[in-house]
Amino acid sequence: MDLDHAARCLEKLGHPTRLRIIRLLVRAGPDGLSVGTVQEHLGIPASTLSHHILHLVSAGLIGQERQGRILRCTANYPLLDSVVALLTEECCAGLTAGRKRAG
Repeated sequence: MDLDHAARCLEKLGHPTRLRIIRLLVRAGPDGLSVGTVQEHLGIPASTLSHHILHLVSAGLIGQERQGRILRCTANYPLLDSVVALLTEECCAGLTAGRKRAG
């Protein structure tokens, strides 16, 4: 995964409300949830929810699909998996003494 994209994803995830949205959508599974259902679960105003969803969609962390009058949100599992993998891919690989890694 590209470090710049990962940083952007992590930036968008760096807000408690956005983390709550992602966690809720992950719990919902691949079918996702309607925006109205997300709002009911989180108890936040529609305008606030729309603002946070826009951030998550712009980074590709969630997708949206219109089904008639319902707007359904789904977690982008492959991207979420890539972000987590980037953070853990070198776990326990060790370090070479005296060598600094650019990042």
